[in-house]
Amino acid sequence: ARRPGRPSVPLIRVPRTLPRVLEPDEVTRLLAALRTSRDTAMVELMVFGALRRCEVLGLRLGDLRPGEHRVFIAEGKGGHQRIVPITARFFATLATYLDNERPPESSTDRVFVVLKGPRRGQPLSADGLDEILDGARRRATLAHATCHELRHTCLTRLREAGMALEAIQAQAGHASIETTRIYVHLASDRLVEEYLK
Repeated sequence: ARRPGRPSVPLIRVPRTLPRVLEPDEVTRLLAALRTSRDTAMVELMVFGALRRCEVLGLRLGDLRPGEHRVFIAEGKGGHQRIVPITARFFATLATYLDNERPPESSTDRVFVVLKGPRRGQPLSADGLDEILDGARRRATLAHATCHELRHTCLTRLREAGMALEAIQAQAGHASIETTRIYVHLASDRLVEEYLK
């Protein structure tokens, strides 16, 4: 029985709306619309490594492991740390940024810094990264491509390629396998769509 004065709460779980997944040609257009190696490296971390925006911005020079094609995530969600494999393509882009674009006078050990203006050499902010992505999205004439959608695209593609759920959980830095299970259904739905086409 319901206690007087307490509102009834429906026991129906409202489905979460999933971020959109970018098609391969949309990823190509977005990458082509980026103006610097710094910007390209940041997007590559999200779309090829499934890093969160805060993880990209929190990356420090000492977290890079180019010889192993990995990055160490020291400041993951919920304080969790992990080592993430990432494509050699990212490390090539990163090298171009570090050699040619990153201001040598920068005193921070954050990897990604502001390149111009009064904040030159200081760590890039979340607003700064969003602004970069907004500009690239406009230039690429894409309706969507947020940081979260780039990460989501990576995880969905990994599942479609047959990567084990536990490996995707490790890549994503999910505390619970239940969070990762969404990619099983998503990949299945997309495969059915492709089959029907």
